[in-house]
Amino acid sequence: GRGGRARPGGAPTAGQPDWVTAFVQSKEQRDMVDRLKEEQIRRKKREDRLEKIRHNVHLKYTAKRKRCEEDEAKRLLQLSKEALLQGAGEGALDQLDHNEEELILAEYESDDEKKVLSGLEEDDDDLEEEHVTKIYYCSRTHSQLSQFVHEVQKSPFGKDTRLVALGSRQNLCVNEEVRRLSALQLINDRCMEMQKNKHEKKSNEENEEKKRRVRRTVCPFYSYEQMQFLRDEVLVEVRDIEQLVSLGRETKACPYYGSRFAIPAAQLVVLPYQMLLHEPTRNAAGIKLKDQVVIIDEAHNLIDTITCIHSAEVSGSQLCCAHSQLSQYMERYRKRLKAKNLMYIKQILYLLEQFVAMLGGNVNQNPACQAVSQTGTVLKSINDFLFQSQTDNINLFKLFGFVERYGGPASAVKTNKENQKLAGLQNFLLTLQQGSDKEGDPPVGAEHDQLRTASPLMQIEGFLSALTNANQDGRVILNRQGTVGQSSLKFLLLNPAVHFAKVVEECRAVIIAGGTMQPVADFREQLLCCAGVDPARIVEFSCGHVIPPENILPIILCSGPSNQQLEFTYQTRDLPQMMDETGRILCNLCNVIPGGVVCFFPSYEYEKQVYGHWENSGLLSRLAAKKKIFQEPKKANQVEQVLVEYAKCIQPSGYGNAVKEGLMQSSLARCVIMVGMPYPNIRSPELQEKMTWLDKTMPRAAGQAPSKVLIENLCMKAVNQSIGRAIRHQKDFASVLLLDHRYARPAIFNKLPQWIRERTQVKSAFGSAFAENSRF
Repeated sequence: GRGGRARPGGAPTAGQPDWVTAFVQSKEQRDMVDRLKEEQIRRKKREDRLEKIRHNVHLKYTAKRKRCEEDEAKRLLQLSKEALLQGAGEGALDQLDHNEEELILAEYESDDEKKVLSGLEEDDDDLEEEHVTKIYYCSRTHSQLSQFVHEVQKSPFGKDTRLVALGSRQNLCVNEEVRRLSALQLINDRCMEMQKNKHEKKSNEENEEKKRRVRRTVCPFYSYEQMQFLRDEVLVEVRDIEQLVSLGRETKACPYYGSRFAIPAAQLVVLPYQMLLHEPTRNAAGIKLKDQVVIIDEAHNLIDTITCIHSAEVSGSQLCCAHSQLSQYMERYRKRLKAKNLMYIKQILYLLEQFVAMLGGNVNQNPACQAVSQTGTVLKSINDFLFQSQTDNINLFKLFGFVERYGGPASAVKTNKENQKLAGLQNFLLTLQQGSDKEGDPPVGAEHDQLRTASPLMQIEGFLSALTNANQDGRVILNRQGTVGQSSLKFLLLNPAVHFAKVVEECRAVIIAGGTMQPVADFREQLLCCAGVDPARIVEFSCGHVIPPENILPIILCSGPSNQQLEFTYQTRDLPQMMDETGRILCNLCNVIPGGVVCFFPSYEYEKQVYGHWENSGLLSRLAAKKKIFQEPKKANQVEQVLVEYAKCIQPSGYGNAVKEGLMQSSLARCVIMVGMPYPNIRSPELQEKMTWLDKTMPRAAGQAPSKVLIENLCMKAVNQSIGRAIRHQKDFASVLLLDHRYARPAIFNKLPQWIRERTQVKSAFGSAFAENSRF
């Protein structure tokens, strides 16, 4: 009796607690076993389902046959209408058309369609809800992701891996009416408008004209049935973005939304890293990172990417346009709005009014006609900006929640009645704009019309979201230009770690990888340690290059052919003798280097200045006699064509794939020359603010101020990326010349990649460097 009881407030005796502990442990074990069994059953069901799809031809093509029947019905309907217009068989066709049209509209309008593969009775909810352990593989561009997918396809794991590729609407949309809009914002707006039309309930009073208009603006590819079929097809065979788009066209299913249905069951998800790093986009896509593995490839610009994604800019024109549209909406529907919603809309209007006032303008006047009295750039903390704009008394978190819910695109990963009711301010504004088009507005040019169609509310939403960051993590930049319309408000994120922290916390492992990641200190200090990662959890791994040592010749050149010391600082690089010496170096090297020579300058402006100087001095014509000269255009959409022409000169045949991704392959870059050191513009207000923030928040490293380390690291990342263009495969070879004596300084030299550093020669005179290149 007495020995089995614990005295109140005292230490329990040995007998009963052991029994209780054993009971609790055994119950937990039983529960865990039950959970594991349930999970195993669900996985077995999924595997059986996918295997059935993979091997059962009849089930696989059921949907395809049904779509062919639908196409035939639509074709007959169209022929019937044409016949009706010509006055043939009017009475009989009316009855037939009515029945057929009602049927087809029901197919397009219904969002509660039965599953396409009627032979598969299994409940789909389990498949949608449960996320299996998976790897999220991110890279910078869609073409890099496609290269990775092709490697998976060629690998021994290609046939057994469930892989899904995610992308933007711009890359995945198969609706030609939407695709031809080109601009991403316009494509997003049009897609959301079509979804709104799909979910609208038609009243009995609607006439035939209204019916025809709704049918025309509903996307035929946004069908639950068709997207479920596409999901299954994606899971049984590895496909890249282009193949996914082809499948979408074939199955008449939306690849953008259909691919998202495949995420839970997929083992490998490939996606652009903007989609993973931005939490609202991540949630909208249905991505769950808990206990998953994330690989971020091509991560040399990861910090800049996170900063860019979470920074936001709105122009004075956008602020005024949003105010005008929202005011019209409020006046038109004031009596039908709930009191709380009306309050939020009034708050948004007040915010927009005050933001325009901060730029020196009046929201009720044309922003293009309002001159700004005090031009220039001013930086403010978030709190100061809100206080000075007299908006600090508004709860931005609640207001942003309202705008996010009603103003932005719905996720539409799982369509339910709740989502259908969220018609959204975004859609209201589109309706408002369409309404104004019908009220006798004069016709405008197509380009202007497209720009008018894209609602500015998404940019406003992004800016409001940015203002909810902690005061110390960002700054607001007031950029006042000639007019209010040209002026802008920009939020600059200073601490990217706050947005990366959730990724690190949720995932079981995060791999940050790249070919030229040095210097890595920025990742460790600014991103990981600031995100609260235990230093013991951070593992660094670096390996040598695949090429043998003799295949690369890196040289730091301290002086030119006339013994002019090479130092391209802001003070000395504009000197005529410095530009002449650079030209002489290139002329000499082009005599002995076969194939292509790629020359990098610190900036477009300096490259233009040097080019003009050589043109006037006659040095350019001497250079052009040895090799044809190409200049990189500033516009990104023109770069590909220049690279193709460049490749034609060097490899007249088979140049098509040589410039894929803008990467130099084979003899396209036998020599890479870095003219000077590409330090960033330290006069930039954004960079100055970042430097100040680092000096205040980061410890000094080896006696150096964090701001100085940042400038050096930004410079050397650019250098290392440029050097990486020289070597693209195992049998490649190239020489690399760094034209500036400052590269030999230990602090700079040690920031070169190890495989370059080990092989680098420092040459004080041009003669020996020239001789090395001749022998190479």
